[in-house]
Amino acid sequence: MTINLEVLLTILGMAAVTYLTRWLGPFLMSRVTLSKKLETWLSYLPGTILVSLVLPDLISSGVAGVIAGFASLVAARLSGNLFLALVVGVVTVWAGRSLLG
Repeated sequence: MTINLEVLLTILGMAAVTYLTRWLGPFLMSRVTLSKKLETWLSYLPGTILVSLVLPDLISSGVAGVIAGFASLVAARLSGNLFLALVVGVVTVWAGRSLLG
């Protein structure tokens, strides 16, 4: 088996860039002091990203998906248990698809 130098250099270059980006971000951010306002703003980012990923699927899945999303939201807010909210959502989708078709 022969090793193509161009392929090897490409793989090593991609590995170096990947490692550099994973190291450089935390390294640079450890030297920056974020304002309280920016920290608060950044704390909302994971939730908004999750909503932007989940909401289109809920809407496109029809009535069962919308009901399941609402049921999961209520379960999460009332119980504070995300696993319970997940179970409620899955069971609601299953029941909704079984009953509504």
